[in-house]
Amino acid sequence: MDKPDQAPSPSHVGADAHQDQFLSRIGQMTRSLHDNLRGLGFDRLLEKAASDMPDARDRLEYVAMMTEKAAQRVLNATEIAGPLQDRIGDEAGNLAAQWKSVMEGAFSETEFRAMAEKTQAFLSLTSGNVVQTKQQLLDIMMAQDFQDLTGQVIKRVTALAHDIESQLVQLLVDYSPAETKREDSGLLNGPQINPAGKDVIADQSQVDDLLESLGF
Repeated sequence: MDKPDQAPSPSHVGADAHQDQFLSRIGQMTRSLHDNLRGLGFDRLLEKAASDMPDARDRLEYVAMMTEKAAQRVLNATEIAGPLQDRIGDEAGNLAAQWKSVMEGAFSETEFRAMAEKTQAFLSLTSGNVVQTKQQLLDIMMAQDFQDLTGQVIKRVTALAHDIESQLVQLLVDYSPAETKREDSGLLNGPQINPAGKDVIADQSQVDDLLESLGF
């Protein structure tokens, strides 16, 4: 006579449920990672990224390169605009001193005409230098055209990394052995920055301590 199938033990059922929860959390994290990467535009730009920036490291190196290039453009424009403004200042000072000297004493029509010509030349110089300076200022402004995009990408990548780290740490906290939780209860709770929050990991040193306590 065949023996009836034995029902799974409560401990076995509990282990299965525990494993299901673990796999569910991993699935949620994977979905979160996928959605965030898609939000960054990596899916739509995958083909272009494969040829221009094959991985995340190259993408960040590209951002660094563009930042350096923009900084160099700003320095170059400043080096050009600076002397233009210096010359205007020097010429204005000289012209003012000459006019003061002429106005304080008797001057002839010839001297007045000479000063008028110098003034006209200064105004012409100023007009030309202003045009050139405006061009350099425009170049400085255009050098910043990439910063909005790269800044958003960097912030979102940083937020993504922090979010994944937080979820991984919380996963370790939730599924670490009970003995470790009891031994490191102060670590797992962390400082109560928000009194309503519980089991908060507040800084990087606490993350390192937690990983070390769990053998990682």
